[in-house]
Amino acid sequence: MSFDVVYAGQTCRAFAIRFKGEAHAYLNRCAHVAMEMDWQPERFFDDSGRWLLCATHGAIYQPDTGECQGGPCRGGLIKIALFEHDGVVHWRSQYNLKPVEF
Repeated sequence: MSFDVVYAGQTCRAFAIRFKGEAHAYLNRCAHVAMEMDWQPERFFDDSGRWLLCATHGAIYQPDTGECQGGPCRGGLIKIALFEHDGVVHWRSQYNLKPVEF
């Protein structure tokens, strides 16, 4: 699920995924080059479903932490704080909570 967030004063795309039953969200920005990562709309995992994959240069990231696990990475993904309540996932903005449905 993709959505917009304000980060460093700019509106940026972000995405939320489920990995091993847990929700996680990150800026949709590869740590190698600041490009969106999905290789098709809403497709962030590699074929194995084990890694988040940047479509541009092949950097791979750990889905639950955003840490770089291989390829041309410069650090990890920028994680967005989430919490889940009554089956609805919310991300924390500076001023309030907003639902993320996926």
